[in-house]
Amino acid sequence: MGSVRKASAWLGLVEDNDDRYYDDEYAEGPQTGTGQAWVTDPRVQIASEAAEETGRRIATVTPDSFRDARAIGELFREGVPVIVNLTTMDPTDAKRVVDFAAGLIFGLRGSIERVATRVFLLTPADTQVVTEAAGRPTDGFFNQS
Repeated sequence: MGSVRKASAWLGLVEDNDDRYYDDEYAEGPQTGTGQAWVTDPRVQIASEAAEETGRRIATVTPDSFRDARAIGELFREGVPVIVNLTTMDPTDAKRVVDFAAGLIFGLRGSIERVATRVFLLTPADTQVVTEAAGRPTDGFFNQS
């Protein structure tokens, strides 16, 4: 747990959940017998329904602990590119999430790219990432020479 998170927990601003590993109460599927689907964590942001219909979705996940790796895996398994922002995580847990993501992209034939410090883009096999150099024209629009 990071120092800011510890201070926030001490002040009572956030819950003090220092259990970082899966436990028995973290079960698969719906928790209630009502047939409700698994509810997406509010820290996971997905594009609108119109984007979902056309297949142009991308998800941003900012995990707090390794427990949030499940959301990353479920989105990636559905074929959604996922941006994983690990800047708020403890370095040891962040490494575990990166290891999980590496196994995920290996198993599903995707790719992983570092976007910024501790921010990664996981893309499915059918997605092409255009790099900065490939997207820039050689005779710049604003070339005033």
